[in-house]
Amino acid sequence: MAGDMANSILRKLVSQCVAGASVRDLCEAGDTMILEETGKVFKKDKEMKKGIAFPTCISTNNCICHFSPLRSDPDYTLKDGDMVKIDLGAHIDGFIAGVAHTLVVGASVDKPVTGRKADVIQAAHLAAEAALRMVKPGNENYDITDVIQKIAESYECQPIEGMLSHQLKQNVIDGDKSVIQNPNENQRKEHDKCEFEVHEVYAVDILVSSGEGKGREQETRTTVFKRQMERVYQLKMKASRAFFSDVANRFATMPFTLRLMDDEKKARMGVVECVNHELLTPFPVLYEREGEFVAQFKFTVLLMPNGNIRLTEGPFDPDMIKSEHEVTDEKIKAVLSTSANRKAQKKKKKKASKQAEGQVQEATTQP
Repeated sequence: MAGDMANSILRKLVSQCVAGASVRDLCEAGDTMILEETGKVFKKDKEMKKGIAFPTCISTNNCICHFSPLRSDPDYTLKDGDMVKIDLGAHIDGFIAGVAHTLVVGASVDKPVTGRKADVIQAAHLAAEAALRMVKPGNENYDITDVIQKIAESYECQPIEGMLSHQLKQNVIDGDKSVIQNPNENQRKEHDKCEFEVHEVYAVDILVSSGEGKGREQETRTTVFKRQMERVYQLKMKASRAFFSDVANRFATMPFTLRLMDDEKKARMGVVECVNHELLTPFPVLYEREGEFVAQFKFTVLLMPNGNIRLTEGPFDPDMIKSEHEVTDEKIKAVLSTSANRKAQKKKKKKASKQAEGQVQEATTQP
């Protein structure tokens, strides 16, 4: 249910990403739609938490992630040719569905994306498609890490260093198990290996850059935060205590944006002490080098015994992307050629079963 809502809202935002559109207005529209749609279900259950699992962020061109400006922040107006990444999440009763999608403003089948923009979009898209087929029971997280790296390099791109795709649990957006992409030496040592298991849920988040793949902060204000549930501290400032109490009541364990607070000025004051004492984790706005492009695709997937169920995805049209590069690794090409559709997998299994039955019957009827 949350997945369907996230998909629908994403598509509406995609259609609104046109030249002249305000990024701040689009972020506000996305959050409003999430609250409205989740508010329509389970109305009788007053105790059930539902709403935003990740606030709408719209990051353009070399901005990697988490751009969701406040009303007091500088806005950004979309223009033709901008590469736009939309990232959002919804939840019902703590069950989370996250999704992200990349588009180029003004692109169409008649006016396809080319050059480095096409390279980075195609690399990120195919990395996501390969991950969908490989995040399955019995496989390990570093299998995915290595495939993402190889696909990105096929397009002369780099995955963003250290970005994580987390296991999702009820009320937990960053579970213990995760897939890391493009880890540096220290990250590879510290990041635990793990094996995927049946009935687990993951938010697979692929970010690929046309540049060196290293994120860095600039002067853009951080507006997205999440509670650190294990931390306890008695806040000193009255504004901080009021702010933190509001956060706990409204957003519980989920990431939120300061834009949703009733008094933005007080929120900006209160958040400082909360972050300084690690009651809140910031999601900083990160950038690649100027002139580079970053593409993102995220989907939520449920691991089942007879095939994965992709709960969220964006409206990707391969005819709009024209890259001069391609995947050449035969093993990866074989992975990408397999169907990610559970129905197709079931049909293949039934066909194989019938063939086996036929062979048994032939063997038993032969003299």
